[in-house]
Amino acid sequence: MESETTLPKWASEPCIMGIDEAGRGPVLGPMVYGCLYCAVSYKDALPDLKFADSKTLKEERRAELFEMLKTNEYISWDVDVIDPRELSAKMLKKNKINLNEISHESAMGLVSKVVNMGLLLTEVFVDTVGDAEKYTTKLAQRFPSIKFVVAKKADSLYPVVSGASIVAKVTRDRALHDWIFDETAESMHRGFGSGYPGGSLCRELISNIYYSHKMEAETNPAILCFLDPETKAWLEHHKHSVFGFPTLVRFSWGTCHSYFKDTAEVLWESDNQDEECSTNKNGKRQLKLSSLGFSRSKRNNEEVESNGKGRCKFFQTRKLEQLLDY
Repeated sequence: MESETTLPKWASEPCIMGIDEAGRGPVLGPMVYGCLYCAVSYKDALPDLKFADSKTLKEERRAELFEMLKTNEYISWDVDVIDPRELSAKMLKKNKINLNEISHESAMGLVSKVVNMGLLLTEVFVDTVGDAEKYTTKLAQRFPSIKFVVAKKADSLYPVVSGASIVAKVTRDRALHDWIFDETAESMHRGFGSGYPGGSLCRELISNIYYSHKMEAETNPAILCFLDPETKAWLEHHKHSVFGFPTLVRFSWGTCHSYFKDTAEVLWESDNQDEECSTNKNGKRQLKLSSLGFSRSKRNNEEVESNGKGRCKFFQTRKLEQLLDY
């Protein structure tokens, strides 16, 4: 059964949870975090369900297991689907949020959701993201009453994480299959391949990078040479010199950088003295309150509009005025 319906009859018993993700590395589509949880008393029965790391199973078998666990009254599950636009926006914003932090917040969000539903969660098994010891400490500080086991390749070690892996992978596969494009160009098509690097050598490389975390595999341009040929062809066909890629693409990924060589150049106009900033006596730039959402009175704004002073040079040279009444 799904966690969003009603509380299971075993909700008041001590419960365990497994958490895993699907779609961390590809250049296309969402990243999905999935969780599976059940009563501790059902823990020993999980191996009989034949869950395994979703990456080792064929798509048909994953779908069968997913449908089976959905009807199992002793199991509940949930997912967090993170849109590719959200991933790129967070990784490119001024105060960047890296993929590990995004992953941590997603996992903790699932734990919070289940706890807030009223379940007695006592132990959580998580596939590692970043340093396992630091991740364990971070989780324990957030949820001091829960025991956390954070391990490399936990999806191969703990059946409850294997089940979460299947939940995440099938959800992502279906999200891609049913993806509705915001773009309406007639030349668009759905033959985008896997979005993943291809070949056993590259998969081994990605795995080593992922678990050692010496670098972010998905933001490394060198990975492009291993990319699925179908995905490479789709990216080439769907790039736009001004607007970049369709919203299915994680445009912050290093994989995309080589496609931007022939794009249109964007020039940003700015005054030497930014009206939103000032310089303090130490020579450091300071933000004014207006840049944080505080504005002048309407009267002061009208005075600025009437005399043209204090306005950005971009608007002054084009004789553009602010519309106050319409």
